Amino acid sequence: MLTLIFSFFTTNLLGFSKSASAAPSLDVKAEGAILVDAETGKILYQKNADKLLAPASMSKMMTEYLLLESIDKKKISWDQKTNISEYAHKISQNRTLSNVPLRVDDKYTVKELYQAMAIYSANGATIALAELIAGSEGEFVKRMNAKAKELGMKDYNFVNSTGLNNKDLFGNHNSGSETDENMMSARATAILAYSLLKDHPEVLETASIPRLKFREGTDDEIRMENWNWMLPSLIKGYNGVDGLKTGSTDLAGNCFTGTIKQGDTRLISVVMKTDTRLARFDETKKLFDFGFANFEKEQILPKNYQVKGNKTVSIVKGKEKEVKVATKEPLSMVIKRGEKENYKPKFVLDKKKMTKDGELTAPVKKGEVVGHIKIEYTGSGEDYGYLLNGDTKGKTEVVTTQSVEKANWFVLALRGVGGFFGGLWSGAVDMVKSWF
Repeated sequence: MLTLIFSFFTTNLLGFSKSASAAPSLDVKAEGAILVDAETGKILYQKNADKLLAPASMSKMMTEYLLLESIDKKKISWDQKTNISEYAHKISQNRTLSNVPLRVDDKYTVKELYQAMAIYSANGATIALAELIAGSEGEFVKRMNAKAKELGMKDYNFVNSTGLNNKDLFGNHNSGSETDENMMSARATAILAYSLLKDHPEVLETASIPRLKFREGTDDEIRMENWNWMLPSLIKGYNGVDGLKTGSTDLAGNCFTGTIKQGDTRLISVVMKTDTRLARFDETKKLFDFGFANFEKEQILPKNYQVKGNKTVSIVKGKEKEVKVATKEPLSMVIKRGEKENYKPKFVLDKKKMTKDGELTAPVKKGEVVGHIKIEYTGSGEDYGYLLNGDTKGKTEVVTTQSVEKANWFVLALRGVGGFFGGLWSGAVDMVKSWF
């Protein structure tokens, strides 16, 4: 009887422990998906993240980036007016696509066209902006691909400014074949969104608008409802969602790049090729639920932290033979809940600052960077790393805590003599040892 009780207790206890420590599973019904911490680029989840897929109108995030960059550089302004080309006009009249109809006999401000693009995914407005910025959509596409490379995106190819299939452009495609469409991986799309939010956070001022009237009070007035139905007041509303861009074509299926902020944590999600318009939001909700349930922002290291065994760095030619080093700033990260002890600091010296023997050369200034501490995950789960290779996030600089002056020639000479005789003495001791 005691044996049976012990067996039952042991079996259930082990079963409970296994269940409690098991990594949470997530079944995202999309061809590709990724979830990222927007502050650091830390990847929290991924599925087929490097598979090349059609992003459809999520491509417009690159058009937004280049437009906002042009605004910052004062190459164009929000109140600047522009004409509408026959090409942009013709596209804008196709109401089977997302559009606000534009006139060739009128002018539109950059702000009007931008709002139509960002809120309503208006394709004609997007082309008009591309033509304004670069002179032609073909030239603009070259800039899109160049900027993608600059941002560190790897899996991508832009053939137009909108994300439409080239066959829908009435023969006006300037890159690729008639059946080509923009392509990006979920990772590349996340890098684009990450860069857009980091470099141009003002994008959210417009992306978060649920409804707006285009050309209000005119004969051309159109009520625009944001295609991002996860904005809090819309049908798939989720608290904290304030962007970013949807997409839909036959090739792309239905996709969505979302962003949400709750507390001091902002997440970026990408889902590509879901079955329906609603499904892209349902799958995004899974990602957001997963992210906030299983990860939290924690301070891993305080300011002035010293790694055990690496509290000092040796110095040559200095008045002191070593100098204390510590972290310059505190380091906070989004980590798996309840696993703080599995994130370990590792001290990495800057070899460019060191001699071949791993020493600093005096003089050394207080606050001089001598390396960094990076955090390594030692738990049993999978660590996906960061969006960008060489990202400085997840690291903190290590600096000297005091200055060390260079020793004068007399002290250096004495050390040299001491070293010489010390070497002779060590050699003599070794020789004597060999006699016995």
